[in-house]
Amino acid sequence: MIGRFFSSDEISRDLGLLLVRLGVGSSMAIFHGYGKITAGVEKWSSIGGSMANLNVGFYPVFWGFMAGFAEFVCSILLVIGILFRPAAFLLAFTMFVAAMNHLSRPAGEPGAGWSAASHALELMSVYLCLMFTGPGKYSFTLRGR
Repeated sequence: MIGRFFSSDEISRDLGLLLVRLGVGSSMAIFHGYGKITAGVEKWSSIGGSMANLNVGFYPVFWGFMAGFAEFVCSILLVIGILFRPAAFLLAFTMFVAAMNHLSRPAGEPGAGWSAASHALELMSVYLCLMFTGPGKYSFTLRGR
């Protein structure tokens, strides 16, 4: 019986996807997203300024709010499995922007370089993998039957 959980069959894949969704999604929502989404315009403007690294210098408040939205709302959607792939894409893009922010900082500045960008790059990889695999069986995704 216990060997079934460690096999490569559908049950263990779906259980693994559920555990990743619950762990990564709730962690991102609680520890990163909630603070950003409730921070207000000044913080959103500061966060949204990171888009300038991609030559997008307009509407920093909007982009900062969207980062908070992705990290909070999309993480919740990821956990429950509704609008899963668009949510995973927005989270992956947000982590890409975060990584570019760390990589564009001058050497020696706090939060600069590859080691500072590693967390965002790791999460971006997880979100891209989830985007391609889907939420698995244990989700609230509406499916045609």
